[in-house]
Amino acid sequence: MRYCINCCIHLLPNDLHRQCFRCRGPDHNNQKCPVCRGENKIPLYTDSKQMKWLAVLEVRTDHCESWNGLFCLRKGKLCSLMFGLIIMTLVMVSYILTGAKHGLLLIPSPFHYGAFASNPSLMDNESLSDMKDHYQPSKMNISYVKDYPSIKLIIDTITSKIEFITRQRPDLEELRKQEPHMFSVIPNKFLPNSKNPCWYEEYRGNTTTDPYATNSYALYSKRFRIIFDYLRKVFWNHLYHYKDKHYRLRCLPHFYIIGQPKCGTTDLYDRLRLHPDVRFSAIKEPHWWTRKRFGIIRLRDGFHDRYPVEDYLDLFDLAAHQIQSVLQSDEGKERGRRNNIIIGEASASTMWDNNAWIFFYDNSTEGEPPFLIQDFIHAFQPNAKLIIMLRDPVERLYSDYLYFASANKSAEDFHEKVAESLQLFEGCVLDFSLRACVYNNTLNNAMPVRLQVGLYVVYLLDWLTVFNKDQILVLRLEDHASNMRYTMHMVFQFLDLGPLSEKQEALITKSPASNTRRPEDRSLGPMLPTTKAILRDFYRPFNTKLAQVLFDDAFLWKRT
Repeated sequence: MRYCINCCIHLLPNDLHRQCFRCRGPDHNNQKCPVCRGENKIPLYTDSKQMKWLAVLEVRTDHCESWNGLFCLRKGKLCSLMFGLIIMTLVMVSYILTGAKHGLLLIPSPFHYGAFASNPSLMDNESLSDMKDHYQPSKMNISYVKDYPSIKLIIDTITSKIEFITRQRPDLEELRKQEPHMFSVIPNKFLPNSKNPCWYEEYRGNTTTDPYATNSYALYSKRFRIIFDYLRKVFWNHLYHYKDKHYRLRCLPHFYIIGQPKCGTTDLYDRLRLHPDVRFSAIKEPHWWTRKRFGIIRLRDGFHDRYPVEDYLDLFDLAAHQIQSVLQSDEGKERGRRNNIIIGEASASTMWDNNAWIFFYDNSTEGEPPFLIQDFIHAFQPNAKLIIMLRDPVERLYSDYLYFASANKSAEDFHEKVAESLQLFEGCVLDFSLRACVYNNTLNNAMPVRLQVGLYVVYLLDWLTVFNKDQILVLRLEDHASNMRYTMHMVFQFLDLGPLSEKQEALITKSPASNTRRPEDRSLGPMLPTTKAILRDFYRPFNTKLAQVLFDDAFLWKRT
């Protein structure tokens, strides 16, 4: 069979060639048509199999010169143009939806935020008036300053709704109903010869039983498995045998470093664990009271199986082994030696994070949680000691943003997130109480920066409803950074720790600071002066109340 090559690769038999739309037209003449006469025509001979497109393309010699070929060309260009427009539209929509507003967002923001040329060499605590010599005014700079009165109105509305009302403390029986298993595991009395709260618990397993086989901390995290592998090896060596029964020593922390995040808790933890009488949980921040016991591993991942209290107690087994060695030593048995080793736990979420309550406690009052973390800790450990490290909430928020933000970090982006968070917080306090908004899980997840973490006095007052003030030590990061030796002595005295040698004290107080700001974050410079002024206005009434509660004006964090 013969085929025409000139018909847009329409492979038509020769006897149907007169019907070819490329060669036939209203004025077509077969004698004059070079195609029909066979000029420039390349006949191809094929078998009964269908021709391959690539083979045809390789032998084709003529270009499309007819109007139909031009139409094909125009249609291709039109498709390309439409495809380009679609891609451009998708890119623009993605910028709008992701909030990338660095000059590409077409929808104007309700606040005309601008950009200051930041200078990393400036001190973070400089005031707005101090900054004016360092920044050259521009249109965007003026925009920031002009928007300040609008944002100030939002802050004034929030301030007018602030009311510090003492919460109602729940009854012990109500707590038992909420956590019956926890109350069945932890006793209400501890060993009298141990400074740390410990007790003996009967172990019913045998030598082939893995005591940590179901521990959720070991199952969900690879870095904890090494610790538990070691604990398995030494477990049977630390059991106490009495009357054909096996007992293991269980312990809770003697003290908790409960907050706040980005306030120096890691540095305090690293220094305290250098003290010879201090031990900590196997991991720094178990987050058991606030998250793991509710089945929260990462908030974005939703809920998993709840971590039972036994998993939490396993984290103190290393310290419990050392305490047991003191209690079971010959000197300890003969002289009734008291154990002075104490255990600490340093989850920086303990003071403030009650986000899970809405999913587990139904009998809330006007949106406020009926039970808080401190209610359960006090129920088991009424004599527990609590350490809180705070810093200027304005600087804490910026440090928090730099640490947790994943991309597009800048002083301008921080400013916009602060304004958005203030609007959301205002919307809440217009309808609900201050406490209901502070503990509102939906609001906390919606705010792009964690404004609520810096409302220190709200959390402190709630902790003071169950614990006495002399059980809580509140420190400032600024004091710790300027005079570390003094603050560490305050902590040692608060925990009734024994004296140290000069060498031990030097090791604790002269070690480099832990968990400092990353170099790439420092290169971004300080926050914008307008942002700082806005946040100072927002936090001022809360800082004023905090200073009154603690009888210390240093917690006003006044600018110098």
